[in-house]
Amino acid sequence: MPEVFIAGVGMTQFGRLPQHDVKSLTRWAVSDAIQDAGVELRDIEVAYFANAAQGHMEGQHMIRGQLALRAMGISGIPVVNVENACASASTALNLAVNALKAGQADVALAVGAEKMVSTNKTLMFGTFDSAWDVATVERNKDVLVRMGQLVEVPPGTMSDKPYSVFMDVYAAFARDHMHRYGSTRRQMAAVSSKNHEHSVHNSLAQFQKRFTVEEVLAAQPIAYPLTLPMCAPVSDGAAAAILITGEGLRRLGTSQSRAVRVLASVMRTGTDRTENEPEDHCTVHAARRAYELAGISPADISVAEVHDATAMGEIIQIENLQLASRGEGGVISERGDTRVGGRIRCGHLVTSLPWVTDG
Repeated sequence: MPEVFIAGVGMTQFGRLPQHDVKSLTRWAVSDAIQDAGVELRDIEVAYFANAAQGHMEGQHMIRGQLALRAMGISGIPVVNVENACASASTALNLAVNALKAGQADVALAVGAEKMVSTNKTLMFGTFDSAWDVATVERNKDVLVRMGQLVEVPPGTMSDKPYSVFMDVYAAFARDHMHRYGSTRRQMAAVSSKNHEHSVHNSLAQFQKRFTVEEVLAAQPIAYPLTLPMCAPVSDGAAAAILITGEGLRRLGTSQSRAVRVLASVMRTGTDRTENEPEDHCTVHAARRAYELAGISPADISVAEVHDATAMGEIIQIENLQLASRGEGGVISERGDTRVGGRIRCGHLVTSLPWVTDG
């Protein structure tokens, strides 16, 4: 089976970018990835285009990738559209890896682009309304209520301003975790403070401002126990990766010195676990298989990028990835283990755009 390498990456600025549309964001990220990889546009043999929101935001369905990529000169090759919620771009990467391993091509493009910011707040925050079973909305809400009901919600800790329904989802996750394991708001604030601290070193980050733990706790409430700095913002942005087989690197004369070999790329979907089975999570199954394929253990990991729609999401995923014991994700975060210079450096990914997630 061919070895697969990530030979180049590209990423746009993230944030409110009214001057850009999906096409220009795609061009920006892909062009940077191509330059980084040292290849030409014509070298790309297959492309996987990830987007979760354009259908909702603009009414553009079915051929999003074909349109976005053709606008920058990529045509005449297989283009596969990928819509898979927060794991859309991770899925695109996984499909690109598998295509190269199957011998279908030597050079593949994986790209994710989202244009989500809008002056129409109802439209913007409604993007996520269909990210659960729309046929069972009331049942879904009942589950969330049961998850969070054992922790009292103090008065004045729920926002009266519009926000995504998934902040209520994560707030329920957080209260359930607090009840089960004794996790605290201060631990969640430590995650948020750490990630904002890291953001000042990334010129492409949407926000580049430090927050102390105390400032995070005192910030505007969204849905108890979450405050505004603990929650991911809505963003415009894109990211891309060029993947090449070992044979492709040799054929194109591309240097392998910077290429990163992909040891494992694994996908799993959710399970019908009960409320009493928090460990039976898709990330747990995916991580176990990935460690097995890569021939490593969680103890070998020194850098992790984890899905972090909220600070609670990072704590849960740290545990699902076995980087901390169940119930200890908040403890190691508050202790400083996950910051730059700590035992394991954890970053955060907040949309369908980046390349390693819990999918």
